[in-house]
Amino acid sequence: MSPLAMSCIAFACILGGALVGMFLRNRVPEHHLSADTKEVVRLGTGVIGMIAAVVLGLLIASAKSAYDTQSTQIKQITANFILLDLVLRQYGPQAHAARDLLRRGVGALADRIWSEGSSDSATAGPFEVTGASDAFYEKLRELSPSNDAQRSLKAQAIQITSDLTRTRLLLFTQLGNSIPMPFLVVLVFWLTIIFASFSLFAQANAIALGSLLLFALSAAGSIFLILELGHPFEGLMQISSEPLRNALAPLGASA
Repeated sequence: MSPLAMSCIAFACILGGALVGMFLRNRVPEHHLSADTKEVVRLGTGVIGMIAAVVLGLLIASAKSAYDTQSTQIKQITANFILLDLVLRQYGPQAHAARDLLRRGVGALADRIWSEGSSDSATAGPFEVTGASDAFYEKLRELSPSNDAQRSLKAQAIQITSDLTRTRLLLFTQLGNSIPMPFLVVLVFWLTIIFASFSLFAQANAIALGSLLLFALSAAGSIFLILELGHPFEGLMQISSEPLRNALAPLGASA
């Protein structure tokens, strides 16, 4: 389910809690809404509200940290591609075939990363090495250095390829939403209780209804922000794939 759909469901639940509170106010006998009862409800919802606020803050910080980490990994992958191409360029014409395979693999890698990062993608399966990756690594191993400079460049190319693969695997293991569904359900339940308590002791007028609607939208918006940051390769806040796709110029222009 997309972050927008889940946040809409959360908004409906939270706003529904406020409407339930208004309904109960008109049905509960007046002596059940005394000052003592109001104080008990206020203290209870204050505790739940504090817990919910702390949890929301921690979730937003955690989601933003994960988003920044994956964004940095994409930048690292892009930089490794550029550096690897420069090293192979310095190696000489013998690395022309490897550089050609490298360019073919950039677009395929970007397609795969952004496909794995979508909310409708099953990321629980095992990681599989593509044929393009195997072909490039085989071409790299087939290089036969004729001097110390080429031997050093080949070693650098293999090391950069290893670093690139390691970063790619780290990115794969971090894909997917990190918020368990039961946790999200409990959080929405807390917010629903809080909003029900708000409307339980308030008169149903235009200002109260408008305020509750705005507050419910804000709470649902925070959930949307958390879920959206958890899917950095799709949606409104997705990491752009253009820097990676355009990292390497056409081989003829850079040779």
